[in-house]
Amino acid sequence: IRRGTEVAGIEEGPDQVRLHLSGGETVATARLIACAGTQAERLARMCGVGDDFTIVPFKGEYFRLAPRHDAVVPHLIYPVPDPELPFLGIHLTRMIGGYVTVGPNAVLSLARERYGKAAVDPRDMADMARFPGFWRTLCGNLSSGLSEMANSAFRRRYLRACQRYCPSLSLSDLQPHPPGIRAQAVMRDGTLVHDFLIRETPRTIHICNAPSPAATSAIPIARHIRERATRQFNLKDQTYAL
Repeated sequence: IRRGTEVAGIEEGPDQVRLHLSGGETVATARLIACAGTQAERLARMCGVGDDFTIVPFKGEYFRLAPRHDAVVPHLIYPVPDPELPFLGIHLTRMIGGYVTVGPNAVLSLARERYGKAAVDPRDMADMARFPGFWRTLCGNLSSGLSEMANSAFRRRYLRACQRYCPSLSLSDLQPHPPGIRAQAVMRDGTLVHDFLIRETPRTIHICNAPSPAATSAIPIARHIRERATRQFNLKDQTYAL
C-alpha cells in the first residue's frame, strides 16, 4: 500500500508491467488491475487505451437531518430517475448509524480530488476543456446542470427537493455532511456512460466507469472482474468463496 503516491507512468512489456511512482520508486508486477476512480482514464492512457472517453468529476453534496428526524423514514426514498442521466437524484437514506441523510445533488466539479465548493484544479479543468465530449455533454444537459448548481448555491432550494418526500423538514434540519465526488465517464460524442466501462490490454485491466450500485453489488462486480482477468490474462480458473 502506497499512500499519497502518484503513478507517473506505466510501461507494459511482454512479461511484466512496471509502474513508475512519484519519488522515483518503480514497482514491477506480472499483471495490473487498475481501479483509479477519478484518475481512471489517465492510467488507461498510459497503457495505450482510453482515448475515446474522459472522466468528468461531479460533486455530490449531502446533508444530515437533525437527530429529531432519525426515525422519519425506516428505509430509502428515491425520486423517479431521469433515464437520460446516470444520477439518482436527491433521496433520503437511513444510514447504518441510525441517522438519515439527504442527497446527493450532482454538481460539475472543477477539481477531481478537492471537495470545497470553490475548489479548482487547473490541470483537471484543462483536461476537460480539451476533450470535445465534455462540451457536447455540457450543451446537451445545460438545463439540468444549471438546476443542480442552483440546488448547491441555495440551501432553501435544496430543501424544497427534500420536502417532496418529507414535508415536515425545515431549513434548520439540514446539517452539514461530507460530500463525495463521482467519477463519471463521458464519451467523445458527449454520451454520459450509464454502465460499467472496462478497457483491457494484454497485461492490464482498467475499470473506467463504475456506476451506482457499485457498493451494494460489490461481490458480483468482484466475480465479474475475476472472470475477465482469468480470461484476459489466460489464468487457471479457480473457485473462490465470493
